[in-house]
Amino acid sequence: MACLAHFACRRPHTTELNMKRLLLLVTLIFATPLLAANPWPEITWDHLVPKDWDPSAEFKTLDLTTMQDSDPRAMEALEKLKHAWENAPGEPAMNGRKGRIAGYALPLERQGDKVTEFLLVPYFGACIHTPPPPANQIIHAKSAKPLAGVKMMVPVWVYGEFTLQRADTTWGIAGYQLRVDKIEPYEEPRDEARKQ
Repeated sequence: MACLAHFACRRPHTTELNMKRLLLLVTLIFATPLLAANPWPEITWDHLVPKDWDPSAEFKTLDLTTMQDSDPRAMEALEKLKHAWENAPGEPAMNGRKGRIAGYALPLERQGDKVTEFLLVPYFGACIHTPPPPANQIIHAKSAKPLAGVKMMVPVWVYGEFTLQRADTTWGIAGYQLRVDKIEPYEEPRDEARKQ
């Protein structure tokens, strides 16, 4: 009898332990996909600009419509704007952050037909057909291994870790460096509504 009493006392403990194990297993099964679902959060170009930065703040009192291109005041305003863009601050929260960002590539360093360094810019023609955007809108991307598929002004997704580090390049001043982990061709998001 003493034996049976011993087992009767232990049974609830064993059942409780098994239930805890089962609960833990179920939690892990359902939580694992959620944790792994987005290892590369999407970064937008707006994330790279500090919320309080306004490069046009000092020009709000100027009436640029009254100035001709050759007006010394217009030339001075243009130089000030260029200086503000070249010295555009980065967003401190981006330093050390991992993610993916879409943009247009401008190759800098090549190894054969592959690229190890390139700039990433937010719009087609930036730095080539138009003046460079602000430094906080230019990313200097570097890869330890040569990358295929990085061609002039080809849209790509770039995955990696951001650092606030300026780089003066032939195409413009970059406010960020991105250590590239991988790169993919950019594809437009599918809009199911367009198909209907």
